[in-house]
Formats: sequence, structure tokens, C-alpha cells
Amino acid sequence: MLDQQADDAARPRDEQARAQTEVRADVAEARDSRALSILSGCLLLLSVLATFYTLYFASDLVLPFVLAGVLNLLLSGPMRFLHHRLRIPKPLAALALILLLFGVVGGIGAAISVPATGWISKAPQSLPALQAKLAFLHGPIRALRDGMAKFQALMDQSNSAAGGPGHQFVQVQQAGGGLASVGSSLLIGTRAFLGQIFTMLLMLFFLLYEGDSLLRRIIEIMPTWADKRRAVQITTEIEHNVSLYLATITGMNLAVGSLNFIQCWALGVPNPLLWGVLAFLLNYIPILGPLTGVLIYFFVGLFSFSSVLQATVPPAIYLGIHLLEGETITPLLLARRFTLNPVLVMGSLMFWDWLWGIPGAFLSVPMLAVFKIVCDHVAFLTPIGHIVGGPPRARRR
Repeated sequence: MLDQQADDAARPRDEQARAQTEVRADVAEARDSRALSILSGCLLLLSVLATFYTLYFASDLVLPFVLAGVLNLLLSGPMRFLHHRLRIPKPLAALALILLLFGVVGGIGAAISVPATGWISKAPQSLPALQAKLAFLHGPIRALRDGMAKFQALMDQSNSAAGGPGHQFVQVQQAGGGLASVGSSLLIGTRAFLGQIFTMLLMLFFLLYEGDSLLRRIIEIMPTWADKRRAVQITTEIEHNVSLYLATITGMNLAVGSLNFIQCWALGVPNPLLWGVLAFLLNYIPILGPLTGVLIYFFVGLFSFSSVLQATVPPAIYLGIHLLEGETITPLLLARRFTLNPVLVMGSLMFWDWLWGIPGAFLSVPMLAVFKIVCDHVAFLTPIGHIVGGPPRARRR
């Protein structure tokens, strides 16, 4: 009897101790999971920074492959038409598309190279006339020029104080060496650029020729049927949406370039084809491209017309065409399939322009679209895809 009473008295104490032990175990598990989540977040951040570091320093190698991938998305539709509808063998169809692309780019470059060189050569002789037209800015321009002159004088004094005739002889040698280094840098830069173009065209050919079989083999090694289906959905949506975006933007840019060619021809601006092509190319870069175009058209107007008021007409028409296209027509064409947050579009533009320059600015929107599509099909990335998406569509009543 006494033993039973002792057991009954000890049982609550054992249950209390067990409960305290479970609480301690839960607290320790929560602490470990929190530490593990912090460690995982740090590792993810380091991985992202390492990826961007690699993309920055390996841009000469990575950028041609990315450009080839984007162009492959644009040319995938014509490639299927040539191969499936016209029964042209894949290698010939891929080669024909690449030659067509190369011919169009080369033709545009040949057409605008001569007038562009003429404008660049006559720019120094036109500066006095430009200064006379901008007489209301004479004060700020003179202050800037005086500041530059004083800065140059200070630099000359510091250089002359650093040494005598021997130092001047070294300076002459350095100047000659500088010219030689500039020439060698230009040759090296041209060779690297041509190498990147060749790499991009070669990679584009093999993507057009064997891209479908490569994708099929990647899907075959997926472990489960759900993974296979998700991979097919992601690649199909990427190809459809990005190719739709590129085709739509290219068509609208052609319209913008044609309208600006017509307005320059009607207003009497010299070399209207040059400015039409420039408007076409700048419209590929969101926001910054049209702003640059307005500024360029204003200076072209200053060089072409006698008054500042007349010089504002070409950029005003250019801005009106861009607003009509960029704020009305293109959003209506892309709203059903392709919506992105404007803030993130601008952030992506700034980031990729800093990372890869002008090619990065051209690739910023397609890469952001690819990132959104991947996020939409991966469960733990779905909230990020929702943030990247554009503004909510208005519901029909």
C-alpha cells in the first residue's frame, strides 16, 4: 500500500520532468533549425555572389553563349517552319537563317557606316555654330571651360615640377608608347570582338541544329515523371514567351524606326536612314534607349536647323512615337502573355548594363522573363515569381 502511494506520488514528478525534457528538446531543435536556416541563407548569398563574380570576369566566354541562346529562341519558329513545312534539312536551314541574320546586320552596318562617319568627321567644325545656337548656355559652358583650363594648367605645372628636360624626354617617349599601346589595344579589342561573334554564330548554329535533341536527352535523365513534365513546361513556356517578346519588340522597333525615318525625311534632316536605324536599335534597350534617342535627335536638330525651336521638333516627334509605342501599343500586345514589374525591369536593366554593357542591357528583359518563368514552376520560388510579375490585370465586371 505504501509502495503504491509512493508510485502515485512519483508519477506526476516523472511526467513533469518528461514534459520539461520535451520542451528543452523542442527549444534546442528550434535553435538548431534557425541556425541551419541562417547558414543556408548565407550559403545561398555566397553562391549568388560567386555566380555574379564569375559572370563578370568570364563575360568574354559566357556572353556569346547567352546571346546565342536568346537568338535561338527568336529563330526557333522560322527554324521549325523551314524544317517541318518546307522539308529543308536542319543543317541547311540553320545555315540559311544564320546567313540571313548576318546579311541583315552587315547590310545595316554598311548602309549607316558612311553617313555616321561623315557626321563624326564634321562634328568638330560644327561646334562653333552649335555654341552660337546655345547662347543662353554660354555662361555655364564658359565656367566649365575655364575650370577645365585651370585643371589642365595645374596638371601641367605638377608635371613640369616633377622633372627637367630628361623628364620631358621621358614624357615624349611615354606619349609615343601611349599611342602604340592604344593601337595595340584597338587591335586586341577588335580581335576579341570578332572572336566573340564567331563563337556566338557557331553556338547558334549548333543550337538550331541539335538543340531539340539536347533538350530531349536532358529530359530523359530526369528522375521522375513530374520532373520531366515540369522541365517540358518550363522550356516550352520560356521558348514561347521570350520568342513572342522578341518578335513583338522587333516588329514594333521596325515600326518605330520606319516612322522616325519618315519624320526625318519629311523635316529635311540629312541622312534619315541613319536616324531611323538608330531609333530601331535604341528601342531594344528599355527606358535608357529612348531617353538617349531624344538627346541625340535634339543635337541632330541643332546641327540641321537654324533655330533651337526647330531643333526641338525631331526629338518631340521621336518622343511622341515612343510614348505611343511603349505606353500603349506594345503593352496591349504583350499584356496577356508577358507582364513584368516595371521597377524590377529597370533594376535588371541597370544591373546587366553594369555587368555586361550594351549586350547586357539588351538581354536584361529576356533574362528577367526566364527567371520569372522558372520561379513560377518551382514551388519554393513561387513567391519570388509573384513579385517579379507585372501589375495585376483589371478584372472584367
